[in-house]
Amino acid sequence: MYSSYKAIELAKQVFEESAYKNVVCCTSLITGCFSNGLIDDACKVFDEMPERNDVSYSAMISGFVKNELFNEAIHLYRRMINCGVGNPNKSLLLSVLNACGAVDAFEIGRSIHCQLVEESFSVDVDFGTTLIDFYAKCGDIEKDKDIFNAMPYKDVVAWSAMILGLATNGKNEMAIDLFEEMEQKGPVPNGITFVAVLVACNHKTLLKKPWSILGKMSKVYDVQLTIEHYGCMIDLLARSGQLKEAEKLTKLMPVTPDGAIWGSFLHGCLTHNAIHLAETAGKRLLELEPTHSGRYVGLANMYASNGSWEGVIKLRKMMTERKVAIAPGWSFIEVYGNVNKFFVDNHCHPQAKDIHDVLMLLNIVLMN
Repeated sequence: MYSSYKAIELAKQVFEESAYKNVVCCTSLITGCFSNGLIDDACKVFDEMPERNDVSYSAMISGFVKNELFNEAIHLYRRMINCGVGNPNKSLLLSVLNACGAVDAFEIGRSIHCQLVEESFSVDVDFGTTLIDFYAKCGDIEKDKDIFNAMPYKDVVAWSAMILGLATNGKNEMAIDLFEEMEQKGPVPNGITFVAVLVACNHKTLLKKPWSILGKMSKVYDVQLTIEHYGCMIDLLARSGQLKEAEKLTKLMPVTPDGAIWGSFLHGCLTHNAIHLAETAGKRLLELEPTHSGRYVGLANMYASNGSWEGVIKLRKMMTERKVAIAPGWSFIEVYGNVNKFFVDNHCHPQAKDIHDVLMLLNIVLMN
């Protein structure tokens, strides 16, 4: 009860003073901890449980996914399967599918899809939409189309997911065509739909389209523009080199531009070497996100490429004064169902030596 009403410290106190900590109490506290962002506390409760069931595993995995700890969710799911704990329900499997899409864990996600089919789960709206999102993020747009077409009923979320999936996989024209089909025979588009459509317009052949989309959005469908819609517009204007128009929109929009919008504008300025505008955007960004190392690095690289070393020194000094740590670059790859994560200058992977030896061998082969 206390966990539900965000009185999490009181809930923890009641839990600690309890003489009998059963699975139900532990699972309830785990859910409360995750809801309040207390990841370590949730893990501690889970690790100290004398016994765990499928519900407690489900609470942990769902909590990891909601807090964007996707690798941790997948790892715990595999541990659950290996321990033979219960039978994962549909809700849990859909949570793991979301995690797999986020980190491109294609094989694990596909196996979950197969499991859901084998267990005769019907492809309802939630199941179908989650699958569309998963396969789109993994780049299998043909599978996406098959699932979308096979769905007996598609709500606005499913249509929006499919439009976004096409857009983010380079099928911009197809995304626009699907939106027009949705207007003819699908549900009424909402704000999320129009975000997906604006993302689809981010292509050189469709640069005039978004203005008509915005007009239709407010006049035909009475959908209010949000910061996400303005962000899409500024991103596509900046990417296409229409920097003055993008800057004008940041000043005219009724809501205050956030870090994501200024970041898109800065990226466009850096791409098109617009130093003065980049400095303006950079200044706003450093005010909004003073600890974001990527902002400093991007600006420093711009100054360096233009020979403005004073600007580079000034930024490095600011980073030192503000104690900004540079986030290490990383990548991941799925091998035999395991997601392997690699950081720059980090040799902690258990097969680091073998990987290095193979890379050296490949380098020798390429040199010859």
